[in-house]
Amino acid sequence: MYLADETWPDLGAYFEDESLAIVPLGSTEQHGPHLPEGTDHIIAEGFATAAAERTGYLRTPTINIGVSPHHRQFHGTMWVEPPVFRDYVESFTRNLAYHGIDRVIFVNAHGGNVQHLREVGRRLRDDNVIYAIEWMWNDSIPELVEELFAQPGPHGGPKETSMIQHLQPELVHDDQLEAARDGGMTSFDPQSVQKHGSRTFYDAIDNTANGVLGDQTDASAAKGEQLFEAASDQLVDLCEWLAAQPFEALMPKDHV
Repeated sequence: MYLADETWPDLGAYFEDESLAIVPLGSTEQHGPHLPEGTDHIIAEGFATAAAERTGYLRTPTINIGVSPHHRQFHGTMWVEPPVFRDYVESFTRNLAYHGIDRVIFVNAHGGNVQHLREVGRRLRDDNVIYAIEWMWNDSIPELVEELFAQPGPHGGPKETSMIQHLQPELVHDDQLEAARDGGMTSFDPQSVQKHGSRTFYDAIDNTANGVLGDQTDASAAKGEQLFEAASDQLVDLCEWLAAQPFEALMPKDHV
């Protein structure tokens, strides 16, 4: 069920029976010369839509601009400052609580949002308002990602390329896959970009001239479909698990 497509009486019937909502979040930022700037929110919305259709749970509109200042040097990247993002998402989620939702899954496809969504979830839980958790698709199927790709990314790499080739292939510039690989950073190891144990870079461009990492030529729509189906199963299972939990069990424990 998609919230924006429903009438308010129909939504009232949902809120009487259910207490879970699925909130897709992503970003609008550069993803190299081959992928659209909407890559992250397209992926998040794809997963949220699939989970809502399979489970019947409510999906909200997508939050499609996130915390992306580390991509700001590239044309068209949009972002909001972290405190603004946190306050907006918290207000958005409290809005759901007002209507009777008491648990939310943030279906997130942008790494820059993760720590901020965790903080929002803690704020809401500490206030005993709502239980909100962040879900990231590739974190739900790490073994499959490693099996399919020698160099998956993490940004604009073959896993995201494969996903967009599956979800919206018309948006992928397939003729730019080699250029994306050759102009970016093919092999990424977090330790390789540290100095004496310190993460000394702040922006993507500090490590990759065209903004992407990984071997984009290793992508395919078939791999994207495989990833999408496997991660969708994980999200559906998470929805069902969360819906089955007593609300009291999700709230903070008492002081010892």
